[in-house]
Amino acid sequence: MIPDIEKDSLAQIKNFQEQKLVELLSYISQNSPFYKRLFAGQNIDISKIKTLEDLQHLPVTTKEDLQKYNDDFLCVPQNKIIDYATTSGTLGDPVTFGLTDSDLDRLAYNEAISFACAGIAEGDVVQLMTTMDRKFMAGLAYFLGLRKLKVGVIRVGAGIPEMQWDSILKYNPSYLITVPSFLLKLIEYAEMHGIDYNNSSIKGAVCIGESLREQDFSMNILSKKITDKWNIKLYSTYASTEMSTAFTECEHGKGGHHHPELIIVEVLDENNMPVKNGEIGELTFTTLGIEAMPLLRFKTGDIVQAHDEPCACGRNTLRVGPVVGRKKQMIKYKGTTLYPPAMNDVLSSFDNIENHLIEISTNDLGTDEILIKIAAKNQTPEFLQEIKDHFRAKLRVTPKIEFASREVLNPLVFNPMSRKPIRFFDYR
Repeated sequence: MIPDIEKDSLAQIKNFQEQKLVELLSYISQNSPFYKRLFAGQNIDISKIKTLEDLQHLPVTTKEDLQKYNDDFLCVPQNKIIDYATTSGTLGDPVTFGLTDSDLDRLAYNEAISFACAGIAEGDVVQLMTTMDRKFMAGLAYFLGLRKLKVGVIRVGAGIPEMQWDSILKYNPSYLITVPSFLLKLIEYAEMHGIDYNNSSIKGAVCIGESLREQDFSMNILSKKITDKWNIKLYSTYASTEMSTAFTECEHGKGGHHHPELIIVEVLDENNMPVKNGEIGELTFTTLGIEAMPLLRFKTGDIVQAHDEPCACGRNTLRVGPVVGRKKQMIKYKGTTLYPPAMNDVLSSFDNIENHLIEISTNDLGTDEILIKIAAKNQTPEFLQEIKDHFRAKLRVTPKIEFASREVLNPLVFNPMSRKPIRFFDYR
């Protein structure tokens, strides 16, 4: 199930997107209080915006805009809203997104073609290991997309390895949708309870919320730890509530595929200009086909690298590499630029570490300080030194590291009010 446009030439894809861009600008200039005000205030003549290159003449939209003027982005009356979703609030106050009936259809289409990208097809059974409540868009999107693909869905929800295995052994799903680090807990439970997980029905897992790959698309430590034990295929996916669109890997694992019928993608530098080919920058998108809350040049805060060479799967679309880090979470430490994912990756290489969190603060000199708190099975000075040496080898710097108990860290990392583990605390 590859949409025709994803196999079209780059020129055809560009032409299609430019037609849709003109339609979007007309729509938001008439229906969005925020963009009406923005265009008038900056004397923007949208009739002059014809090409993707012309986007550079338009202002960007930020998370702060969404937080400050949330309701002004709504383009339809309230009685047209069918579903209310919120962002996770990782980098500030959560933002509410309303979705119309048409938007829910678009969401289902997006996930259907994304899951098809990862090899899921009609006749498969999929175990959904994410929540569908708490105004969480992703869980609902996964369900709608799988239903559109005519795939069976087992809505188990998050956590509880025993319940997950009971369901796997009873219903024989072929795929899981999960946070990848939880797969290690499934393996651990299976080993403790004599479950032959390599002879289970599971063929693959679509993984959300955590990276599986290095920037060169090789497997990172987390995905190696999983696949060294469990012979299943892992697929990485990247999405956000704001874009209502996903970038999901195909079987070749060379980045998440762009769906050009749903979204226009830019990778921008500090001056909101496109980076050179192959350089990293901030993923910025313009949504296509959204009725309730379309966004123009929305800056995600995620630093990525785009790849534009054709993929062996037959798609000619842009691919987005693993997120390097979040712009707001960039740390300057002893002359080195760091992002939390790099530190998480270093810590993932130690089986002895049961949990960890990273705290960033500003010292008396006005520079960044890093404190990593670790819960470990074996809390010895020798192990602490081993971790520090590993940091020095991998990242060239050694942050301050101290041991803490699981009882202290677990409630902070696995906050019941959060949809995903919180390992980064920024006090700057």
